[in-house]
Amino acid sequence: MPNFVRGPKALAFVVVIAMGVLLFGARGRAQPAAERLSMVKAMTFDVFGTVVDWRSSIISEGEALSTRFGFEVDWAQFADEWRGGYGPSMQRVRSGELPWMRIDDLHRLILDDLIPKHGLTALGEADRDHFNRAWHRLQPWLDSVSGLTRLKTRFVLSTLSNGNVALLTNMAKHSGLPWDVVLSAELAKHYKPDPEVYLMAADLLGLKPEEVMMVAAHKGDLRAAAALGLKTAFVPRPTEFGPDREVDITADPDFDVVATDFNDLADKLGIR
Repeated sequence: MPNFVRGPKALAFVVVIAMGVLLFGARGRAQPAAERLSMVKAMTFDVFGTVVDWRSSIISEGEALSTRFGFEVDWAQFADEWRGGYGPSMQRVRSGELPWMRIDDLHRLILDDLIPKHGLTALGEADRDHFNRAWHRLQPWLDSVSGLTRLKTRFVLSTLSNGNVALLTNMAKHSGLPWDVVLSAELAKHYKPDPEVYLMAADLLGLKPEEVMMVAAHKGDLRAAAALGLKTAFVPRPTEFGPDREVDITADPDFDVVATDFNDLADKLGIR
């Protein structure tokens, strides 16, 4: 310590120096997100759970079937099981047990297993096909359309979902989702979080990975994107899996932006 700093002044000197070091070292992070992320030109969005409320939508579709056919089904449990088969089915494709399949076809495989289990065998083929396409009719979260509309004033907006192109297109039409382009893992013949999906999106958008921001409610999706150089925005959806399942919604400093919803994301990116 310099000779001129002795006694009571020593602590103050140390505090000032330490604060200066911390502020200088954290200067990049202290900048507003809009400044730090000025290179971002496009945003790609996970869809199931991040943009749309799949669980409530499937429950509602199931309840409509009960009204028509008199089924007595725990539709919340049914929705959880249908969604629960999603990951294992994709892994069967990755392992080579199944050939490459669109998510529509994987959803149908899972549904066909659930129909006898839940006493839905009275459904004919037309009704089964219509029910399987419930995933095309998922309802958006309340902030989705307004927030995406704001974000679209500055960025190119695209889906980046494991849902197939037809599913995502029909969903956008049904729910008024204002995408500029519909990109799907189907185009890469891989499923997220395989790296080919994220790199395909950047390439088709004509951008470098660091010029693309991945937006998702799922940390694994974001970490896979970040490992390839994409920017990341975490928008947790605490009720995605219902009231009885805990979801990790804690902020992660590794993500470039953490927002409570899409309008909050627009606010943090300086969009008014």
